[in-house]
Amino acid sequence: MNIKSNWKRYAYASAIIVLAGFSSCKESEYTNPDVDTSSVTPGVGERDELTKDSIFLYAKQVYLWNTALPTYDVFKPRSFTAGTDLNAYNAELFAITRFGTNPATNQPYEYSGVEGEPKYSYIADANDSNPLAMIAPKGSVNTDGVGYDLGFLTFTPYGSDTNYRLYVNAVFPGSAAAKIGLTRGAEITTINGKRIGSNFQAEVDLINTLLDNETASAVLKGTKADGTAFEETLNRSSYTSSPVYKDKIFEQNGKKVGYIALARFSQLTSPSGTNPSDTNLDPVFSRFAAAGLTDLIVDLRYNGGGYVNTAEYLINLIAPSTATGVMYSEVYNTTMQTKKATILKNQPLTDENGEIRYGSDGKMLTYANVSYTVADNTANFAKKGGLTGIKNVVFIVSGNTASASELTINALKPIVNVKLVGEKTYGKPVGFFPVTIENRYDVYFSMFETKNSKNEGGYYAGFTPDIVNATDDARRDFDDPSENYVARSLELLAPGTPTNARASMTVQGKGGVTLSISPTMSKKLTPKPIFVGMVETRHKVEQ
Repeated sequence: MNIKSNWKRYAYASAIIVLAGFSSCKESEYTNPDVDTSSVTPGVGERDELTKDSIFLYAKQVYLWNTALPTYDVFKPRSFTAGTDLNAYNAELFAITRFGTNPATNQPYEYSGVEGEPKYSYIADANDSNPLAMIAPKGSVNTDGVGYDLGFLTFTPYGSDTNYRLYVNAVFPGSAAAKIGLTRGAEITTINGKRIGSNFQAEVDLINTLLDNETASAVLKGTKADGTAFEETLNRSSYTSSPVYKDKIFEQNGKKVGYIALARFSQLTSPSGTNPSDTNLDPVFSRFAAAGLTDLIVDLRYNGGGYVNTAEYLINLIAPSTATGVMYSEVYNTTMQTKKATILKNQPLTDENGEIRYGSDGKMLTYANVSYTVADNTANFAKKGGLTGIKNVVFIVSGNTASASELTINALKPIVNVKLVGEKTYGKPVGFFPVTIENRYDVYFSMFETKNSKNEGGYYAGFTPDIVNATDDARRDFDDPSENYVARSLELLAPGTPTNARASMTVQGKGGVTLSISPTMSKKLTPKPIFVGMVETRHKVEQ
């Protein structure tokens, strides 16, 4: 699948970018009370006025909470006038997402806590200087695992502005950093000949250059996760990265526990046909099956999601052989389910390769031809691989764990014993596909909610972990049993193991001062944007 050449035509579900979004603004900055829209006829007007009309009229039919929206005359879409066209469109979309109140919080379902930014819905501009931004954030690895940088996700500083040490959180497999043996847990002490650790305010820009896609090269010194010193020159390069950070079989207290850390749900290497396969996941789970595992740790702490079919494939690899019936369902609003979203006849339907689909009569299909019933948008279990006896799964999670990752957790909860370790997840049970306007703007309205076989969903606030008094220990690699999240997970699955004596979360700085993680300093770093979403290209056409 060629995402780079077909990005504009793709049908994405739940695709957003953590750490990237609309510029923060107040709705009043874009709503012009002097604009009289009481006598306006939708469909007649200037190009930007028609786009504003379209954004609202599509929302009235396809937005998940469409029944909460007011009438056209009350909402006045053309009153969003200040700033650039895109800023005005974003402000209008934000105003739309203020409707639909979550009774659990008395806030809109799309409340993000940031003024002007919906939590889920957004608009992508094809004329953006970086048009791949929605699927391949600048300097990050896209959903197909393609990257172009030095290979670092982000770093964790321990200490204070005048006395700190810097550790690597994650390195993308296949990158320049990975090729010289750097992994999570490596410490960086010198950047381009400058020793760091004594003046964070003066050195933070230098550190952030390692995360900048514009950085062509860097000379680094430090210590690898295994304790060996290194001094290397890294050159930015294009690479294809496996989604598997690490995998391992731990042997603790007479029990074998499988472990896999996943960066994203990349597209399966062989997704088509009746028997899909994946060269990244299959070998790992073959080893797990050979070991006869009943317990598994799935590390999703930096996983914002990806392709839904890959999430399903992973679920089917993990699920016991007894798992049958419904895995999860996508639930659209009543208007869409009852074939009343007639406005979708203006949206050509594309296949998984981004090509326009045609019916048996040769006529072009549109999204109005798609069935949006629950029955036609339900996935069932179909066991994959030889790992048949999993009973317990611990997911390592964080605020970066979202969308397809949360779908995986929710779908497995009814069939195995699921526990979570880490921090509350992002909270994204909704999905969508793009509505294209002006042949330029792709508008992503929240369109459906996912629910598991027990009809459980609605995790808009995220999943709260069972073990929350744990900290992401960047000083240790993913598969280190003394890494704090991993240690706590092993304690759940194999109680009484040596991991009960977890490694200290502090390090020694200059002068023998004890250093701990500094959230304040971490906020001044610019980590790579993490793709957050469920990429869906499968749509069942009504017969």
